Amino acid sequence: MSHGNHGRMRWWGTVLSVQPRIRLLRSFDQRSHSYQGYALGVQGKVDGREAVFKVGIGPAAQAKHEFRVGDEVEGVAEPVADPKTEAVDYYKASGLRVTARPPETAVAPPPWHGVSPDLPTYRAHGHRRLDPRTYEGPCSTCIWGCRMAVEMIIDQWKPHITCWRFETFCYGPKSCRLHKAGATRKVPGRKGMTWEEEDWADEEATSHRAEDE
Repeated sequence: MSHGNHGRMRWWGTVLSVQPRIRLLRSFDQRSHSYQGYALGVQGKVDGREAVFKVGIGPAAQAKHEFRVGDEVEGVAEPVADPKTEAVDYYKASGLRVTARPPETAVAPPPWHGVSPDLPTYRAHGHRRLDPRTYEGPCSTCIWGCRMAVEMIIDQWKPHITCWRFETFCYGPKSCRLHKAGATRKVPGRKGMTWEEEDWADEEATSHRAEDE
């Protein structure tokens, strides 16, 4: 999405998804996460133009409003400075308001809707990789899905030189019938080396959880 205007913009619409906004830092076989808040997927209007977009909000805003799929919401935000480093289109949101909330409908998961858990819960769960095509399908609205901006340090001796990409993950129950891991992730390193993050990394990250949690 290209942004000609870098001022603050009014937006409103219907919530399509509420997912964690987490950034991943990779340095060859090492990885660390920063838990930034939440990404609201919205179908509506930005600055009067029809759009489907994502807005980054803080954990306090989500705790206050408990945004969920189907809510009618509005607010003000600004376009992200560098789209390749953010999994949302807009951030620095303010003036957030739920203007209408439909009654909750009991639809059997997956995908899981309802109110997203707090960030420490995601951290405690750990994630498994999720095939990008599966994420774009049923997992795009699930509270356990996550599309992360990934910063990669190619050479640990030159940590200021980084490149970016996006990766998709699942924090949900290991028994979910929709989950597909997809191809393993390969991380570039110095002098043309590559490290492959194999299945054991996911098993290790989620080994403390039972199948249905």
